[in-house]
Amino acid sequence: MNLILDVGNTFLKLAVFDKGRLIEKYIGKLVDLDVLIKEVLLSYPQVKQAIVSSVGKLKQEHVKILKAKMPVIELSHELKLPFKNLYKSPKTLGVDRIALVCASVEQFPNTNVLIIDAGTCITYDFINTQNEYLGGAISPGIRLRYRSLNNLTANLPLLDTEIPDTIIGDSTQQSIHSGVMYGVLKEIDGVIDDYAKKYSDLTVILTGGDTKFLSNQLKNSIFANSNFLLEGLNFILEYNRQ
Repeated sequence: MNLILDVGNTFLKLAVFDKGRLIEKYIGKLVDLDVLIKEVLLSYPQVKQAIVSSVGKLKQEHVKILKAKMPVIELSHELKLPFKNLYKSPKTLGVDRIALVCASVEQFPNTNVLIIDAGTCITYDFINTQNEYLGGAISPGIRLRYRSLNNLTANLPLLDTEIPDTIIGDSTQQSIHSGVMYGVLKEIDGVIDDYAKKYSDLTVILTGGDTKFLSNQLKNSIFANSNFLLEGLNFILEYNRQ
């Protein structure tokens, strides 16, 4: 069994995989990490190895605790990866984006794939049929847009995420919902359209914390998989063990 630890900007996820299949997933905050690790290992003593991916503020002391229990791989651009990285600054490529590309290589080999990860940020990553990672884009996620309107203005309130009934906001609150949500949806659909014009056989994956929220709102055809990153990390762990 494999233990997967994914530390994001907002939440962390722990997952247990057995023979390539996701058995259980835990979601929490960084302060809960020690408790979550103990809970996982108590429930699954068969776990024999782990991989750690962090774009957040994971302390090395947490990694050391895990390493004392089992072999641990820390994801970086220096690991053996199953694709050719053509990113001009590979050292700055987020490990979460690396994991997503690896998941696409495993599940959609020799395919033009656009991976959209809708979380704190919305990231776009593209790998072509030659197994070459070309890059993508980064933009603010849904909650980041709501917060920025509140933080950077004097009078706009911070609202909970809500899909408006109409594009025409008839109040300040509805105008914010319309601006944020339709802005995100039109952006994602527009990016997909632009890629599809260049790559007619494009496969699109939507993942991340806002997957469920967005998947039914987009006009383009997509594969929605909220566990895509975790599956990519498990694949990297097995790939490097080989």
